[in-house]
Amino acid sequence: MTVICELAFVLPAGASFATAATRLGQTGARLSGLTWLDLYAPAADASRDPYVQDGPAPQYLAMLGFGSIAVLDRAAATAAFADLLSGLNVVTCTAMRLAAFPVGGESSPGPLTAPYCYVVRYHRPADDEAAFVNHYLDGHPPLLGRLPGIRNVMCYLPLLWRRTAGPPPADYLIGNEVAFADAATFDAAMVSPIRSELRAHYLTLPRYSGRNTHYAMDRSRLFG
Repeated sequence: MTVICELAFVLPAGASFATAATRLGQTGARLSGLTWLDLYAPAADASRDPYVQDGPAPQYLAMLGFGSIAVLDRAAATAAFADLLSGLNVVTCTAMRLAAFPVGGESSPGPLTAPYCYVVRYHRPADDEAAFVNHYLDGHPPLLGRLPGIRNVMCYLPLLWRRTAGPPPADYLIGNEVAFADAATFDAAMVSPIRSELRAHYLTLPRYSGRNTHYAMDRSRLFG
């Protein structure tokens, strides 16, 4: 199992993106048990989803991968983790289980190498959270995997985490992410018939009253 610690943050006043990325990579490399660290920034090329236009992402994301929640627990108790948080204006700190799905007829999920990502988050509340998540997982990832040009399909399932200090967790029901080689490939997928099938499946989801967000982001690997 891969466990993700998602840090949603804004740049400190006067800080440049390049400086923040360098510091994040250097500090993350000191974290015991860290498998990989990815940085997501608002995409330079806007998405052209015909159904959703949420605009540029309001925050950056640091996605830290660990082998288990116990490994994350130990890392979060270290001075290196405290240093990582202190260097960023962290808004939320959320533990999630990563579920990756095969795409395009593959027998198993491939590695995450594509840089252009569509980051989707469904927020609480829902009438029946378990029913919502199960319905989403049963129908949405298989459809996403049929989008032309798609490279990765991932879902993120929030975990109960014993950490009590620091930034709060986000109020996610479920997270989703799809990766493409570039914005043009993504835009072509958005005008395919599969995008209409995805919209139809979305309309069958159990009732919820939270918001859902869709942001195009550029991903870079800083460690691992």
